[in-house]
Amino acid sequence: MKADYDVVVVGSGPGGATTAKFASEAGLRVLLLDKRQELGAPVQCSGAVSRHALLENEVLISDEFIQEAIYGFSIYHSSGENIQTDYRLLKPEEYGNAEGRVPLGYVVDRRRFDRYLMTQAERHGVEVLLKAEALDMQIESGLAILKVRHFNEELNIRCSVVVAADGLQSQVGKWAGLQTHIKFTELASCLQFVTDGVEADGLLEIITGHKWAPGGYAWVFPKGHGYTEIGLGVICSMTPHNAQQHLDQFLKNSFMKERFKNAKILEVQGGGVPLSHPLRTQYANNLILVGDAARQVNPITGGGIHTALTAGRIAGKFLAQHLQNSSDFSAQSMSQYQDLWMAVNGKKMWELYEIKSSIFRMDNIEERDQALYKTMSEYFSPNSPFKKI
Repeated sequence: MKADYDVVVVGSGPGGATTAKFASEAGLRVLLLDKRQELGAPVQCSGAVSRHALLENEVLISDEFIQEAIYGFSIYHSSGENIQTDYRLLKPEEYGNAEGRVPLGYVVDRRRFDRYLMTQAERHGVEVLLKAEALDMQIESGLAILKVRHFNEELNIRCSVVVAADGLQSQVGKWAGLQTHIKFTELASCLQFVTDGVEADGLLEIITGHKWAPGGYAWVFPKGHGYTEIGLGVICSMTPHNAQQHLDQFLKNSFMKERFKNAKILEVQGGGVPLSHPLRTQYANNLILVGDAARQVNPITGGGIHTALTAGRIAGKFLAQHLQNSSDFSAQSMSQYQDLWMAVNGKKMWELYEIKSSIFRMDNIEERDQALYKTMSEYFSPNSPFKKI
């Protein structure tokens, strides 16, 4: 039995599209599938990503997807106390909006960003099918056979390796027998408003504390063109109230309420974000998992764009090298991908998870709030050991 493709990637988010691009660039035959007709929708994240993350993963910085430049962070305690790190002041010779200076990062438009990444994959030789839903996967004669519905047509696609980039609680991973479910206690319910009438000045503002966001944090991010994102994430097991009730309370009663009094809500976005440890096993016969599907999400911040891009680069390069030198697609051979990922990002992500877990094991809310405020402040400091996560 002959393969139709070397690699089929299921899911065209940042992790899937990046995997496909690097694999195809190295000469593999790659198919990229996504069940959606509009990439990046529905929007479930704030869209913040560092300049370093884009450049490290060979994403050319483009006005096509950038909404606003970011120059630093302001981390708040629930009481309003804050620690600010503004790189325009720390390193004015390097960071700023003047000629020859650069931002620290960006807020991106997720719809445009995901479309841009998919376009780059396609221009590197990847074949793309949208409105293509994976229905089942079987292993036969050493190949993976994906059953796919493309519009109203059912296809059986044979390949050497499937990349599951199909998001949180990956269905493709479940077909391979992996435990991809996530504990209710480690899934943040997130809601954000895109607003007009709220000033922001190039900083990512993060507000910690049980009072405003039990189990998570609130945020105020500039979004470009005078718009601002105001949102929060909560762990539902830590509060009887939903994310909307907490966000309403934050807008109306927090120490920022005067700043929010003229806010006009233009868009509502939300979804679930994992604040969990990475998936313990991210591979099976003829299969690897990338991005949210492997829970490769920062367990402290919930940030997933940087980690997905990096995992995609690692996965694409691994597949290129492996498929050019071997016809062994067993789970043992696929485990080498996870070893590579652990060396680059995984160990640090596990370390962050242990830090987060130790904080939320504290029974005293005041002590927990102080510990989270200190941890977040140190995480975003210039000397943080986690700057690449």
